[in-house]
Amino acid sequence: MSPTRMSGRERREQILAIAEDEFATAGLYGASTETIARRAGITQAYVFRLFGTKKQLFLECVDAAFERMTLAMLAAAGGASGIEALTAMGHEYNEMLADRTTLLLQLQGTAAAAAGDGEVRDAVRVSFGRLWQAVADTARLDPVTVKAFLAFGMLLNTNAALDLPEVDEDWARQARTRIKPGLFTHITSDTNR
Repeated sequence: MSPTRMSGRERREQILAIAEDEFATAGLYGASTETIARRAGITQAYVFRLFGTKKQLFLECVDAAFERMTLAMLAAAGGASGIEALTAMGHEYNEMLADRTTLLLQLQGTAAAAAGDGEVRDAVRVSFGRLWQAVADTARLDPVTVKAFLAFGMLLNTNAALDLPEVDEDWARQARTRIKPGLFTHITSDTNR
């Protein structure tokens, strides 16, 4: 069976979708460009011709995951600001927990950065910075509130990665409790230094 003829843009999108699946589950160092190429029905050399290196392909996938999250949260907020915006973004984040690939790519990017890869760290820092700034600019709340909101999001990523809804233990039930309205009402300008 011969490979399906695609435009360069279509082929690139196909490879990115396959690569996202591979990198989400295996990470930068565990995923194989040979497997990605085979699944796409192309040569490994073609993957490298389009993306340069395996790391560049990985970084493009991780950046796309952060961008999907950012755009979805901005769309959910609409024109709202303040706690109303955070509430809408929080609901969207909760919906996005079903998209394990996006969440795992964010974690894989952070893990590779934590493993000491400076190039990955710098790229993931830019992606995370865009997400942070989008939330901060939309909500127009103090940095501590934005930090608390995003910290809960990172915990939700971890919960999803560990498949905590399937764990029937007290600690797992506690870790997956929902955030209640009014959580941020105790935060004042005096506590945000």
